[in-house]
Amino acid sequence: MELRQLRYFVAICEHGTFSKAAGKVFVAQSALSHQLAQLENELGAALFHRSRRGVALTEAGEIFHAHAVSILRQVDDARASVASIGDTPAGKVVLGIPHSASNALALPILTAVRAELPRVELELTEELTGNLTRQLLSGSLHLAILFDDGQLDDFVVEPMVSERMSLIGRADLLGKPTRRSVSFGDALRSPLILPAPPHGVRPIIEMAAARAGLPPANVIADISSISILRTSLLAGMGCTILPTMPLKPEIDGGQLVALPIRPPGVTRMVALCRSRQIPLSAAARSVGSLVQRVAHDLCARGAWADASAL
Repeated sequence: MELRQLRYFVAICEHGTFSKAAGKVFVAQSALSHQLAQLENELGAALFHRSRRGVALTEAGEIFHAHAVSILRQVDDARASVASIGDTPAGKVVLGIPHSASNALALPILTAVRAELPRVELELTEELTGNLTRQLLSGSLHLAILFDDGQLDDFVVEPMVSERMSLIGRADLLGKPTRRSVSFGDALRSPLILPAPPHGVRPIIEMAAARAGLPPANVIADISSISILRTSLLAGMGCTILPTMPLKPEIDGGQLVALPIRPPGVTRMVALCRSRQIPLSAAARSVGSLVQRVAHDLCARGAWADASAL
């Protein structure tokens, strides 16, 4: 197996046809097809379904794609790390952010990297936490911001921020303005819209309820998209349990209200995570340090609502 075969395979995945991929990697289509055939023969499996319209990954191709991307990324990282010895960190860094944390972190991180690490090409990917976990394990991501749901043992975990959660919904559902806060038990009994397991805050809420000896949450809908959740809350379909930051514009505008959950409350720990097995490039290490500094600065300035630095 050769690196060029992996590059050809990934190029075909990205462009959908052999002819377009051949043009992107600057080889004849016949040479690209020959190298792919050798790769498939070595693996003992077809990687693509061929059709007149192009190609689509087989099940084996889907599995192999994650490994190929990871291997190529590590090769590029190694080259960039050596090239930047004694110089400004350079290279591509892929950082994963969950939907419910991007409102707080995405723009400040992009701004800071552009200002302080001009030779770093930062790619931000916004995903469900379960998907981020898988991508970090496979090496598709260099770093990911995850929530401590008791399932982070596979990673090096650097806690950054603790966020307090509230019961959020329309005022007519929450009994505002007569109520100023809510017990965790009452919050769990509310008609709740939560992410589907095992994504987002769902496992954190379930573990907190179990520890408190409370019944399971009254979940009326599983919604793992912040945009769909926002629409559902505004329509009065139910409430949710979340930190306020993902829905801050609607809360500030009075369309939604947030009732703090009374002590001991419910919190989520936001952590910067990386693989235990795959070393970080110099650029990724620099981005990681900058992400932590940005998170702490947002807390110190009060720009990250209901959050405190760890």
